[in-house]
Parts: sequence; structure tokens; C-alpha cells
Amino acid sequence: MKLLVVGGGGREHALIKALKKNPAVDVIYALPGNGGIAADAECVAIGATDIPAIVDFAARKGVDYAVVAPDDPLALGCVDELEAIGVPCFGPRRDAAVIEASKAFSKNLMKKYGIPTARFETFTDPQAAMAYIDRVGAPIVIKADGLALGKGVTVAATVEEAKDAVRDMMEGGKFGASGKTVVIEEALEGPEVSVLSFTDGKTVVPMVSSMDHKRALDNDQGPNTGGMGTVAPNPYYTPEVAERCMREIFLPTVRAMNAEGRTFKGCLYFGLMLTKDGPKVIEYNCRFGDPETQVVLPLLKTDLLTVMRAVTEGKLASTQVEFLDAAACCVVLASRGYPVKYENGFPITLPETGPGREIYVAGAERKDGKLLSHGGRVLGCVAVEDTLERAVSAAYELADSVEFENGFCRRDIGKRALDALAK
Repeated sequence: MKLLVVGGGGREHALIKALKKNPAVDVIYALPGNGGIAADAECVAIGATDIPAIVDFAARKGVDYAVVAPDDPLALGCVDELEAIGVPCFGPRRDAAVIEASKAFSKNLMKKYGIPTARFETFTDPQAAMAYIDRVGAPIVIKADGLALGKGVTVAATVEEAKDAVRDMMEGGKFGASGKTVVIEEALEGPEVSVLSFTDGKTVVPMVSSMDHKRALDNDQGPNTGGMGTVAPNPYYTPEVAERCMREIFLPTVRAMNAEGRTFKGCLYFGLMLTKDGPKVIEYNCRFGDPETQVVLPLLKTDLLTVMRAVTEGKLASTQVEFLDAAACCVVLASRGYPVKYENGFPITLPETGPGREIYVAGAERKDGKLLSHGGRVLGCVAVEDTLERAVSAAYELADSVEFENGFCRRDIGKRALDALAK
């Protein structure tokens, strides 16, 4: 089989490594891929949002199956266009990808169908938004309506911080058109949980839960990033919580999308807050999370391509999906200064990896045979062990064996999860 994977980050590297395990796979094309992905796939210099070029390439190469991984091409209708030329795909069509592409849409969907989430209001006028902030006070959450590379959310501790976020988004154009409409919602309290799930629009199969670490620095200090590390499973996500989420959130969401004529097929990501009133949805993503994918896929026992094709063909209910009874930790090595200002072009030397160890390359290019940093988040160092404590220790051991002089990482990935297990 000829596979095509759209995207070029650490998530895509994890997907490609998992897809390669299927013996029917002859070649995987990564569009555009990166310097590290090139070791596992044939990288093609076509941008992930260049939909006409992606479709043309797929037609010329006779691609048998495509995986569209990032949010932007999904929101632009990449799956729709590939399916139109007869290429089956994993990923939602444009009308379903709106569940992530518009926070206003997703919040209104939850309100309409009674899916638990934070109280909210939507604004297109900055003065009205600021008057609302004055009225309700802080802490409060400001969200850009559209896609913003995972950085369009401000959890404001003060009224002035909230107003600054509104000004940046609505008047300063910080996120372009994505910030012209904002969603303002109450700040929920409780442990956060990420749950990626396979769904064919009828059946929902949750993957192993995970815990992300969004802030750049230890102890959840510094600016928000795309994610500095993850652990799985999340100790707060008990079987009782999982059952309640399936009943009150997961299945109702899929049914709501069907009722709206927007059947969702692909990976539906649930960002949850476990509040004193029960689990509530913080956000939906229309694709695999990054870096959650890097800890979830190494725990998947069932062949990934088999599961993906079952999703595409509507046969998920008859497909057994199994996960290892183990734990995983991903430590992200980022360029010093990320997510604000950083330099590229630093050489990277990767160690040899054995069983239960993976290094996924998120931001690097290859020049003259050398791997050079090229991005904010550069590597995801992953370890799988029988306990979370061992997985965390092994992931740091792996990260520390990488030669990358401009790299830095948080030193407390997994600490909150380990503290929760110790209680």
C-alpha cells in the first residue's frame, strides 16, 4: 500500500512510525515531513495547507490511503478533496472539523445538546467583551474563536489581563481572522485530562487518557506552549470517570454532530476538566493531539492502520482495539527561548533507542547529512515502562542522552501525575 500523511511535526512522526508496522505498507509519503521523519518516510516539499498540490500528488502517485493529521488542512477540507478523487482518508471532513475550527460553534453545540461545559458568551465587539469582563470579573478565560496553533487561549487571573487578551486578539490582530470573534468563559477548576478517541460517527473507542503540560517552565510557569510533555495514563481518569464521560460527553457529542448533519469520522479529542460538579469539556480537537499522540500510540497494541481503516469504513464496532497495560512519558526538547523567540540551525545528535524508547522529531531539517534544529518544539523523547514512575525516569534519561546544545526541557513532566498516584 501507498500511504500519504499530511503534516510535518512530532505527532506525524509518531503516526508514521506506528503505520510503518503494518506489513502491507510499501511506502509512506509525508507532506511536508521534516528532517527526522525522512528516516521513516519519503518527505515531499508540499505544505500541509496546499490542498490542490496535495490532491494532485495523491492522484499522480496512486495513493491508497491518506491520513490528514493537522487541524488547518482538515478545516480547509483536505479530506473532502482527497475523497473526491477516490482516496479514502482518516480524518473528518470540513463540515465536521468545524468542531475545532470554531470555538463558538463547539460551545453552542454543547449548549444546544446539554453537554457539560463552562458557562460562556461569544463576542464580535471588543467593547462589549470588555464590559462583560468588568461585569463578571476574574479569573476568566479568553479564547480566539478560530485556529491559533494551540496558543489562542488566555487564562486571565485579573480583569486587566483579560482585557489585554481581548485587545490583542480583537484589535491587535494577534491571531488574524481567528481572533476577530472571541469566546469568554468561566474559569473551571480541577484536574485536566486529555482523551483522544477513535470514532466512525457511530461507535466511540477512547484511547488511553493523558496529561499535557502546556506552560513553558517548571511548576506551570511561563507562557503557554503547544505542549512541553505528556504522560499516560492520567491517574485522575478513573474507570468511574471514564464511564461518566462516555455517557454524558463522548456519545452525546457524536450524536449531536450527526443531528447537525456533520458526522464526525476520525480522531475526536476531548479536553476535559474534572470539576467538583463532574467532568466538563474545555475544548474539542478534530485530530490527534500533539504531544498526546506521542504517549498514546506507543501504548496501542492493535495495528493503527487497521483501526484507521475501520473508522473510514464505518466498521469500528466490529474491530477490537487494545492497549498495553503500561505507562508512557514524553519529554519535549525545545529550542531555548520557545515559545517567544528562538534560533534555528543547531546540530542534534540522537542516541540509539531500544525497546520501549522512541524519539519523535518535531522540528528539524537535514543539511549535508546533519540533523539541525528547525522549530520551537524539536524532539519528543518517549519511554514506555510498566509504571509511570519508571516511564518518567526513563524518558528523562533518554532526553539527557540527546546532544542538542540549544535545547531545554521542563524537569517536572509527570510530577503532578506521580503526586496524585502517591495520595
